[in-house]
Amino acid sequence: MPTLAEHLNSQNVPDRLSALLGDITDCCQDIAALLRHGPMNDILGLAGAENVQGEDQKKLDVISNDMLKDALAKSGLVKGIASEEEEHCVGSSKDGDFLVLFDPLDGSSNIDINSLVGTIFSVYAAPDKDNIADADFLRPGHEQVAAGYVLYGPSVMLTLTTGQGTQMYMLEQSRGEFLLFDDKVQIPVDTKEFAINASNQRHWAAPMQTYIADLLKGETGPREKNFNMRWVAAMVGDVHRVLSRGGIFTYPWDKKNPNKAGKLRLMYEANPMGFLVEQAGGKAFTDTIRILDVAPDNIHQRVPVILGSAHEVDICVAYHKT
Repeated sequence: MPTLAEHLNSQNVPDRLSALLGDITDCCQDIAALLRHGPMNDILGLAGAENVQGEDQKKLDVISNDMLKDALAKSGLVKGIASEEEEHCVGSSKDGDFLVLFDPLDGSSNIDINSLVGTIFSVYAAPDKDNIADADFLRPGHEQVAAGYVLYGPSVMLTLTTGQGTQMYMLEQSRGEFLLFDDKVQIPVDTKEFAINASNQRHWAAPMQTYIADLLKGETGPREKNFNMRWVAAMVGDVHRVLSRGGIFTYPWDKKNPNKAGKLRLMYEANPMGFLVEQAGGKAFTDTIRILDVAPDNIHQRVPVILGSAHEVDICVAYHKT
């Protein structure tokens, strides 16, 4: 089982990008170590503040955000950093080659119940300029040079793409190395499994209401087959299941706040997950267009998300076109 560094070398990934991915995943190992000792590290509960999104921050939201910022700044490889927890981007090394965006702890509401959480990251080539501003990050997802997540579960797993397919690695803790165990993740094109927060059903737009209702009718309905619903309440967990065995994950637009196009952030969640899913043979759309083609208008922009098994995504999006 090759290490992360060995496999990236075999893919001819540029040395500086490989080194950056190593720095990110080393930091994620430190976050995983904190999580393993949860209550004993005093990392549970609220931090007593809200982030830029107006959400209550957990202690580990703040801790993991600071850990990643520090690791990226020390690397010397990163020209600018943007985080879901920060209002604006943060400049780093003027000699850096990359811009990095991250959600330091996706699913942080799961921390206190010892359920799945993870770190999501996205990497772009940096522009040739010294001073980085928010506008430099506003690029469509198809320009990403790498994206991935680390899932902190019973095993610590890294799922990664550099545009050469999607790979999965497992942390071998005694060695402190991520080891490759699936070098060609493939999402089945068809599925009988869906993931959605059903408590928001009354707020969805009519097309999504109709689509989910048809799934629930099972083999007696228009889809003529039975579907199962799964919901982890952490995007990393739900997308990991889709990448592992197929399915469709959606967090649609809803009318609870009509001024927000969706719950999930384009730059920190939808784009990196969309890249991973597409590289594994799946599809990733808003309710109208391919996620990786969305032109961002701010670094905290939200979008509806429909991703997973290609045929099922096509069917769901078709409901929104009728």
